[in-house]
Amino acid sequence: MSPASHGDTVLDAASIDVVRSGRHLLRDVHLRVVPGEHWALLGPNGAGKSTLMTILGARGHPTTGTVDVLGKRLGRVDMRELRTHIGHVDPRWRIDVPLTAHEVVLTGLTNTPELDRRHTYTDAEHRHADDLLELLGMSARRDSVWPVMSQGERGRTLIARALMPQPALLLLDEPATGLDLAAREKLLTGIDQLRSEVPELASVLVTHHLEDLPMSTSHAMLLRDGVIVSAGLVDDALTSATISTCFDHDVVVRRAGGRWSAVAAPDTV
Repeated sequence: MSPASHGDTVLDAASIDVVRSGRHLLRDVHLRVVPGEHWALLGPNGAGKSTLMTILGARGHPTTGTVDVLGKRLGRVDMRELRTHIGHVDPRWRIDVPLTAHEVVLTGLTNTPELDRRHTYTDAEHRHADDLLELLGMSARRDSVWPVMSQGERGRTLIARALMPQPALLLLDEPATGLDLAAREKLLTGIDQLRSEVPELASVLVTHHLEDLPMSTSHAMLLRDGVIVSAGLVDDALTSATISTCFDHDVVVRRAGGRWSAVAAPDTV
């Protein structure tokens, strides 16, 4: 399984500003993502993370600056068609019909909230859905119905759904929201496994918490008040100094076993 090729750059945002009612939500933001990179986007509430993800997901335009997504310049492309090539995982996604996990994954082909009766699902598509469920550790729950699935199972199913059209770009919007410890660890393990199995996939994951970052995170961007605090290779971008500045609180950042954590600095407790 490999995502479609879109050249050497998956995302290229240059000098973007977003201004609403005279207020800058983003100011002079730059981001370039190439295949195989996995970015974390962190910042406090109101930092501009959601605004940036809206643009990266081809659901909005910047006020100024340029954004190329999968080689297409926003403002010169059919945004709806472009979105079909982007995998977007939102744990708040609503499903109001009692679909099984397998059926939910199939809806990713048409990006619809339920199975599209106009689409004839092939045997190959059914196998692909099952392969994705297996990759995310959900094979045993294939026939579980959405209303009785746990939040963690729903999260892994939604990731499989987003991968159904084999996108080159995967956007994960706080995928660990509402998960208990065990469910979060299963989710992060599934994300790491996915990134290993699909080496050309690029991704951007939004979170407030360092503990929610998968080990496979390669790069990070920190935002505060719409401005970049730091960006680049993860070990350079995520430090005690940068996180303290971003969240306006002195913390100590640690990395152990490939995972990150942050605690208040001793003199601030």
